[in-house]
Amino acid sequence: MGQEAGSTRMSIAPASGKLAVLLPGLGAVATTLIGGVEAVKRGLAKPIGSLTQMGTIRLGKRTEHRSPLIRELVPLASLEDLCFGGWDVFPDSAFDSAAHAKVIEPALLEQVRAPLEAIRPMAAVFSPEYVKRLHGTHVKQAPTKRALGEALREDIRRFLKENGCSRAVMVWCASTEIYIERSAVHASLAAFEKGLDENDPAIAPSMIYAWAALKEGVPFANGAPNLTVDVPAIVELARKQRLPIAGKDFKTGQTLMKTVIAPMLKARMLGLVGWFSTNILGNRDGEVLDDPGSFKTKEVSKLSVLEHILQPHLYPDLYGHFDHKVSIHYYRPRGDNKEGWDNIDIAGWLGYPMQIKVNFLCRDSILAAPVALDLALFMDLAARAGLSGIQEWLSFYFKSPMVAEGLYPEHDLFIQLQKLKNTLRHLAGEELITHLGLDYYEH
Repeated sequence: MGQEAGSTRMSIAPASGKLAVLLPGLGAVATTLIGGVEAVKRGLAKPIGSLTQMGTIRLGKRTEHRSPLIRELVPLASLEDLCFGGWDVFPDSAFDSAAHAKVIEPALLEQVRAPLEAIRPMAAVFSPEYVKRLHGTHVKQAPTKRALGEALREDIRRFLKENGCSRAVMVWCASTEIYIERSAVHASLAAFEKGLDENDPAIAPSMIYAWAALKEGVPFANGAPNLTVDVPAIVELARKQRLPIAGKDFKTGQTLMKTVIAPMLKARMLGLVGWFSTNILGNRDGEVLDDPGSFKTKEVSKLSVLEHILQPHLYPDLYGHFDHKVSIHYYRPRGDNKEGWDNIDIAGWLGYPMQIKVNFLCRDSILAAPVALDLALFMDLAARAGLSGIQEWLSFYFKSPMVAEGLYPEHDLFIQLQKLKNTLRHLAGEELITHLGLDYYEH
């Protein structure tokens, strides 16, 4: 039931006109997203996995039986109004890239050939120093990182004009960059822009995309574990431009399972002795992650989940000394079919040992595509609602959610979902729901 008074419906600009969805990286995830949206628009498939397209939201008391679709509660852009574009280090069309990725079945892909062939990537901002296993040929050249950023800004302006789009969002779907820690150049916008002029090595290509997007009034969501927008300088720029940012790293396979199972262990006060995770995948992401620098970025993202959910400082007897191992192995024959193995050693009543085994044979891009779609639509909604800075309510979609300085991230999937839905209720002027429900039983 709702225990908090509902707020007045927030002023949200209508979702009128075409929305450009700009994607750095036209690889497996991006082309599965684009091909999937085109298939859904033609009635060839269902948007399974997308909360914005298939999810409902309860309003008021259970006895009221009000559960509209989310897209009926808040004004989201329709799939018909989406216009996709992007950048890539290879010049292949979205169709050729999708055919190479082998995620969408050939018969279905053929039915959406025309709109995918029409999407040709713009030349990317890229350096092999940051993604060592890729050797792209379709790359911008400029004397400074600021000049590269200005070239991206020109790309954005030209794309919007040529395609008649009224607004845009950017969702990073490119590869994982090498591990970078925050440094002085990230501390303020002034320091960052000076670093762009001086080609500071701590400014990775993804940060140049984020800077360019925000400068052009475009919200930015980061689907990889790169630092990217998770630095004070870019947060400052987002606030200055009154734009939303979100990240980082799409939560799809093994970590999605962790954010379901770990909350169950803590809810029932079951101890954790060890959690061993290993993955095999053979797509471009797997090849990139075969490099130790890029794997380090992903490993930090995946390892932080259990610590934050289980809170060992509060429960030292249960979670004070567990072992946590994560490995990712590039295995070409698997392609996009990722397999995640988890061996979980737990302790029950009187310390008795038990085990949980998980073998998740998932399709990496099939799980990521609806996440990217939802983020594009929700980020656009946030911008039209006047929300700016870090959008913690979108943590539901990320392995390593961004939060305000001094806060710990909330990783529990169900708390994340409640936060997301309560934010939507708040935007719509509906009562927030706490699930207390005592008034059903008071006489």
